[in-house]
Amino acid sequence: MEIAGYIASLIIGISLGLIGGGGSILTVPVMVYLFGVQPLLATSYSLFVVGVTSLFGAATNYRKGLVNVKTALLFGVSSIITVFFTRKLLIPAIKGITVTVAGFTITEPMFTMLLFSLLMIMAAFSMIVTKRKSTEENTSPKKNNFSRLFLYGIAIGFITGLLGAGGGFLLIPTLVVVLGLPMKEAVGTSLLIIALNSLIGFTGDLGHFLIEWQLLLRVTIIAIAGILIGSQLSKKMEGESLKKGFGWFVLIMGIYIITKETFLR
Repeated sequence: MEIAGYIASLIIGISLGLIGGGGSILTVPVMVYLFGVQPLLATSYSLFVVGVTSLFGAATNYRKGLVNVKTALLFGVSSIITVFFTRKLLIPAIKGITVTVAGFTITEPMFTMLLFSLLMIMAAFSMIVTKRKSTEENTSPKKNNFSRLFLYGIAIGFITGLLGAGGGFLLIPTLVVVLGLPMKEAVGTSLLIIALNSLIGFTGDLGHFLIEWQLLLRVTIIAIAGILIGSQLSKKMEGESLKKGFGWFVLIMGIYIITKETFLR
């Protein structure tokens, strides 16, 4: 199972390199089902893996001039604060909680995985369903609506903090639609925001969890190697069909997790 976990870590990185996102949504299931990590701790590990790999991707895009640093910092303020306090205050509060509803017992690990499976299904649909009008054409700058950005930042920060997922499938449409960034610049900018959110969120976990650093660093290094492989493959393969195919895979995984956590326990 551990070997399968390392192979999956490579696939996570390859998917990030191929389609610019989506792979991080698999980090928590890989940690839970292949490495045997408890779900709440797996969200913490995911923050580190997603944060470091996104930072690596952001640096690559920055060298190509595809990162809007000012936007990332402005947008990131509310999301970073939300992520940090979600990890620092909320996660310790829900750790170990068990709730019984109509005779059905919901444990904290089950609750975490069910929420995560719903996030996976949302992410899958965002990858499968494509708009007819190309977002590449949306290059006209729009007036900054700081109140909307602030609220979007809080929402994305809460999701990132609670479930350890980067939220790129939410971030990119926000940057394109609300700010009018070109798609490629939105992808690069979102990677920087995700990196800041995830890594600062991870610092909120220090002291709450016993971190197995060797496992965490091995998975992260393998995922980064996968990004390098994926980046090279992306030059030879058509990205949109790959994105849809990966979306269907994520959808199946999300449905499997719901089935496993409710009917197959």
